Amino acid sequence: MTNIQGTGPQGTGPSRPAQPVRVVIVDDHGIFRSGLKADLDASIHVVGEAATVEQAIAVIAQERPEVVLLDVHLPGGLGGGGREVIAGSAALLATTKFLALSVSDAAEDVVAVIRAGARGYVTKTISGAEITDAVFRVAGGDAVFSPRLAGFVLDAFGTAPADIADDELDRLSARELEVMRLIARGYSYKEVAKELFISIKTVETHVSAVLRKLQLSSRHELTKWAAERRLL
Repeated sequence: MTNIQGTGPQGTGPSRPAQPVRVVIVDDHGIFRSGLKADLDASIHVVGEAATVEQAIAVIAQERPEVVLLDVHLPGGLGGGGREVIAGSAALLATTKFLALSVSDAAEDVVAVIRAGARGYVTKTISGAEITDAVFRVAGGDAVFSPRLAGFVLDAFGTAPADIADDELDRLSARELEVMRLIARGYSYKEVAKELFISIKTVETHVSAVLRKLQLSSRHELTKWAAERRLL
């Protein structure tokens, strides 16, 4: 299983690469492609764009970018969307990394595109700075996911939390561990309460206890802590 980096695009990320990262943007909405290009860091060079499956496969083969920002749902081809683009570019997977960028956060979309060969999946709600960070990470060999989506991948690929000789884990009760994992995945207190059939006040109490026991100061630090131990 590939390493899931902290909070994905919200992490601190690697330093800016010495050479510009060459990127192709694949999305069927021209206005989105234009906005995304304007938001990306100057160290990212957009060398091509595509709006359909066929166009994407052609421009990727021609430009051989380091990273492809790929929408999951695209017109054209046989209806496979982003998965079909990756399959049609299979010969380049050793050097070209695919990062799914979509409005969808459905588990089936996430799992399907990762199984096809994408190195990560982020939603279009993130900022230009965050997607820039995600591009740098993927270009550097990391896998990047928006926090809530990492759990889908771990579940789908049958990856259980690693055995960790970590005294910090022993400080948490079973319920605190459940709450910690959901909060680290990006769930709101209300969503955690609904998932575990407890009150929001109880969730708040458990989160406070978890942060205190682990000597962390925020849910951002909690997400990073959990991801480093593959507990998401």
